[in-house]
Amino acid sequence: MRAVIVSLLLLTGCATPLPAVDPQQVWIDLRPEPGQVLMADELDRRDLRDGRYFQMAPGAHELLLRYQFERPGGGGLSDPGGGPEWITCQLRVTYEHFAAGQRYRIDARPIAGYRAQAWLRDAQGQVLGRAQVLRCGSY
Repeated sequence: MRAVIVSLLLLTGCATPLPAVDPQQVWIDLRPEPGQVLMADELDRRDLRDGRYFQMAPGAHELLLRYQFERPGGGGLSDPGGGPEWITCQLRVTYEHFAAGQRYRIDARPIAGYRAQAWLRDAQGQVLGRAQVLRCGSY
């Protein structure tokens, strides 16, 4: 059931076009691996309408992200057959030097089955910061 919901969210997100890039703003791309979900939930503690990207004023910001990935062979009491399990992680990225007209990206990947890692990178791929993992679980 979760896989169906995630698939529908992905298709819905692809259906609406992204806005034009404003050169006075900062643009942040979210780059999950295929079959994973990386969405923005909050910018500076305010909910976002479209979680596929961030376009914001330059300066210091805090980004709250939701990262979902499938963990093979979940098992456990709820799934004794050992089928896949969706893991959801909440990530926080803070950075003080976002510059107008620049593009940034956030890359994420699962580690050790139940955890995640994510990095903020500049347009050249240089790591500017690492996300703080607030929590992960099968919720």
